[in-house]
Amino acid sequence: MFAILISLFVVGWVAVALIGTQAYFRGEQTKPIHERNWNSNSFEQLAQSVTGQATDFAERVPAYSGDAFSSGNLS
Repeated sequence: MFAILISLFVVGWVAVALIGTQAYFRGEQTKPIHERNWNSNSFEQLAQSVTGQATDFAERVPAYSGDAFSSGNLS
């Protein structure tokens, strides 16, 4: 009985870890990204191996592109 509970706990923990990893990398593939990290090949390879999907750069936009230093709207 105790072994069954431990095995269920281990299987559940592995399932949650895998689902969490998928969710993290899919979220990171769609978030805005800072320019210094735009060409991060190591992240792209890791994310593609985990999720099975390439990053869609049409969805991913540079972050901080409209900050106060580059804005022409300041008076």
